[in-house]
Amino acid sequence: MRAAELIVSFLAAVALAPWLSRALAGSRLARINHRGRSIAAPLGLVILVSALITLAAFASWSALACYPIGVALLGLVDDAGASAVHGVRAHLRTLRTGRPDSGALKAAGTLILALATARWLGFTGVRAALAAGVLVLAPHAFNLLDLRPGRAVKAFVLLAGALLAAGGELLALGAFLGPVPIVAFYDLRERGMLGDSGASLLGALAGLWLVMTLGLAGIAFALAALVTLALYGEVCSISALIARVPLLRALDSVGRPA
Repeated sequence: MRAAELIVSFLAAVALAPWLSRALAGSRLARINHRGRSIAAPLGLVILVSALITLAAFASWSALACYPIGVALLGLVDDAGASAVHGVRAHLRTLRTGRPDSGALKAAGTLILALATARWLGFTGVRAALAAGVLVLAPHAFNLLDLRPGRAVKAFVLLAGALLAAGGELLALGAFLGPVPIVAFYDLRERGMLGDSGASLLGALAGLWLVMTLGLAGIAFALAALVTLALYGEVCSISALIARVPLLRALDSVGRPA
């Protein structure tokens, strides 16, 4: 059944992407990309709607699906809010003032979802704490990466390949993975932008895959890497780092229009 979910969600995305991209391009949710062009956003809706259709069609709802769905919806609120506040420290300042912005609310909601998901997965003690940390920070990490077309999708594909090699189960998240190639095409060709909802959803899937595949030491290492990336993103430019490293620069440009 899970293989069928992968196929159905892919076909749903094929059908939905052209219509949704046109509708979003003409809406107030459209965003200006790094070239100064207005493009359709957020493409995360393609993944979310395709996954919801698939889960409904197969009646395969589970507590596990609540985490990526919840993270995507929180990201969609942030997309609609279009907050001018950026960075973890800035979001924390809005909490201290008693007037939290959409980004701060998204972070709080993600924490609640992460704690609930770690418990649902049966984790306890140190493993539960580490897994919750990964589930909180993975969506943030993919938002940090989503500053150029295709960058977040490529990171997801590279991570997916590594986790599959480590014995990860692809089909457990099939309803959400099917639309990824379609969204990747639109993102890479600059016909749309993932948006907070799309990048956060990819991060949520990556976080789930990490904690479901790795042992305690692996989860601890993943959390350390995510913390490092989050701290680096607070004080330095990830795009500038990628531009300075030839291998990263070459990977970043693959598939992107000149």
